[in-house]
Amino acid sequence: MSLLRRLWQDRAARIALALLAAVVLLTLLGPLLSPWPYDVIDFDGAWGAAPGLAGGHWLGTDELGRDLFARCCYGGRISLLVGLAATLVSLLIGVAWGAVAGYAGGRVDALMMRAVDVLYALPFMFFVILLTVFFGRHLLLLFLAIGAVNWLDMARIVRGQTLSLRQREFVQAALVGGAGAAAIIRRHIVPNLLGVVVVYAALTVPQVILVESFLSFLGLGVQEPATSWGALVSDGAHAMETTPWALVVPACFLAVTLLALNFLGDALRDALDPKNG
Repeated sequence: MSLLRRLWQDRAARIALALLAAVVLLTLLGPLLSPWPYDVIDFDGAWGAAPGLAGGHWLGTDELGRDLFARCCYGGRISLLVGLAATLVSLLIGVAWGAVAGYAGGRVDALMMRAVDVLYALPFMFFVILLTVFFGRHLLLLFLAIGAVNWLDMARIVRGQTLSLRQREFVQAALVGGAGAAAIIRRHIVPNLLGVVVVYAALTVPQVILVESFLSFLGLGVQEPATSWGALVSDGAHAMETTPWALVVPACFLAVTLLALNFLGDALRDALDPKNG
């Protein structure tokens, strides 16, 4: 049974895909459909207006009078972009590191994995905060900072799988045929790791989005006039007594996306499990 068919038979996966598609479409098309840009203040309307059709503020405004619908859609672009880009960085580093360590074995493996253990001992969030403080809070640096310290789990997973794959017949045959270590890793090891990598990537994206949201909540994420769901939640938390919808709306966007990504990751893991065949 194919992977796509297994996913389609999973009701939770279908719902998760539908929710993700809806969120992505809103983030892409929402700012175009909204009568208000995300960074424009409605001086003629009430600041902190409640959700309604009056004035074109469908989900209300924040305490500065900016349209909350447009800001949530625009902030979703940033949050999803950070999640995908940082996950890609972590996968590139983690897969390369784990595959080399697992295939090399011996002292090379021990040295590389001890380096991973040392990095594990460092406070993850403190390291990200140091990077953003010393090198600035540019969006590109945020991608690299989160991705560069989020690859450790992937490296361990890939290393364990590689230790098993290097004993397989097709790897031994390639070795006897004169293939070098780099060619074996590129042509035989990594392609057979794609299933594990895809599942872990689906579970890493929500984790990265949550980290970015936490950094933005602390004021270390994206900066004005740009925004993200984490920054919107932070702004809404500061004004929750007067404009509670400014907290509830972005929090709902964030929660729905994280739940859908986690359900999709679980469905991918089940679909790739041989016991489900």
